[in-house]
Amino acid sequence: MSDANFATFASDYVVIMSAPNGARRTTAQHAAVPVTPSQLAAAARALLDEQVAVLHMHVRDDDQQHSLDVDRYRAAIAAVEAAVGDALIIQVTTEAVGRFNRQQQMTTVRDLRPEAVSLALRELCPDEAAEVEAAEFFQWLVRERIWAQYILYSAADVRRFESLRVRGFFGEEHPFAMLVLGAYGSGQHGEVIDLDTQLAAAEYSQFPWAVCCFGPNENAAAVHATELGGHVRLGFENNLVLADGSVAADNASLIRQYRQSLDKHGCARAPARAIDIRQHWLENA
Repeated sequence: MSDANFATFASDYVVIMSAPNGARRTTAQHAAVPVTPSQLAAAARALLDEQVAVLHMHVRDDDQQHSLDVDRYRAAIAAVEAAVGDALIIQVTTEAVGRFNRQQQMTTVRDLRPEAVSLALRELCPDEAAEVEAAEFFQWLVRERIWAQYILYSAADVRRFESLRVRGFFGEEHPFAMLVLGAYGSGQHGEVIDLDTQLAAAEYSQFPWAVCCFGPNENAAAVHATELGGHVRLGFENNLVLADGSVAADNASLIRQYRQSLDKHGCARAPARAIDIRQHWLENA
């Protein structure tokens, strides 16, 4: 994207992403966690109705465990596309979850060649020794026009991301950052103030960014991010409850709550459609 495009886009649109399953939660935690291709397809239809533009996709094995298997990804992508066509951008994940190494993560993406991918910077480039290989991979993504989103878990991650960005490490001047508040597991809920801490760690006007928040503050953090010009990701990967403490019926209800909150705040940014993102973001990258 050109120097001004991402900021202009964000002034008009908010990208609503949904992470409907994640790598860890199963139907044992909530019956509406989608773990099969058909369940992902049904969730995608409902999320599209709530103006989600990007589906953050995890796939599972037969025991509902996290997988990076390319054939499982292809089956899930085919099911979602059969349900909604190209109305959603499907963003696959490379999350390690303690099971996969950097080479396996990169191989999955090279073999699958998805439209979009999320990558944890600390996993794909854990230290200086990994920088040459990681930079080549990230720059390959740009050449292949695969929309990359870099997952950052702390202010230290943000500072490192910014240092690498200004060096041209990612092969694009304005790579997309996902700021994660909190962490999976009890007692690690994200707080709205965590977003301000991460944003203070870099000149965030120089790159597009989004937020996701673990735990019951998810909606408040998403609204705050939207007010600051960021984009958002909500879903059962990060949170199962509504702002009033009740358990959400499904992923779509979390998105509906967020949009209703924006209406109450008088937000002028319209939910971006997949076609908006492709035309004003990906095709002009």
